[in-house]
Amino acid sequence: MIAIRELHKSYGSLEVLKGLSIDIAAGEIVAIVGPSGAGKSTLLQILGTLDKPDRGELIFDQTSVFQLGDQALSAFRNKTIGFVFQQHHLLPEFTAIENILIPAMIAGRSPKEALPYATELCTLLGVKDRMEHKPSALSGGEQQRFAVARALINQPKVVLADEPSGNLDTHNARELHQLFFELRARYGQTFVIVTHNTGLADMADRKITLVDGKLSA
Repeated sequence: MIAIRELHKSYGSLEVLKGLSIDIAAGEIVAIVGPSGAGKSTLLQILGTLDKPDRGELIFDQTSVFQLGDQALSAFRNKTIGFVFQQHHLLPEFTAIENILIPAMIAGRSPKEALPYATELCTLLGVKDRMEHKPSALSGGEQQRFAVARALINQPKVVLADEPSGNLDTHNARELHQLFFELRARYGQTFVIVTHNTGLADMADRKITLVDGKLSA
């Protein structure tokens, strides 16, 4: 599904990724762990095609993504990858359901066309009765669930999550972690999760540890 080959990334004189190679199977839930500064978030940014490596290759289903032009890469990102961040990044002026629909509209679908699936996601995530509320009226756990629904609205093959439960209390964090597995079972997505939460990392199918930009032995 995903092949990472000899990725190198530096910012100025700071070498962050040092020849990283990883294979991730379709439908796998992978946790990426390691100390701060190990390169975890940089790797996730490159996996999400939000940043480019200095050297190396990223292959999704036989497509070497950084060989694509800018427009094709943006279309690939919108269709193939969903993002969940520590901060939910819901737009405050829109309702929760409107926030979910935005990526679908960017992909060229009408709100009417995307609404049934958005409602299905909200039902699955247990927040259907909160869809018409704006983010300021939602709890932290509810906001993050809507952020997950937004990440899934275009039915991406891959969901990338950067410290997704970092701002949640223990109860909501545990529920969110379990939710990833329920979503994988229902929709078959691949999840790559950067986390400091040892409970979530231990639940994953595989745990990858980065230290100083390399895989830990």
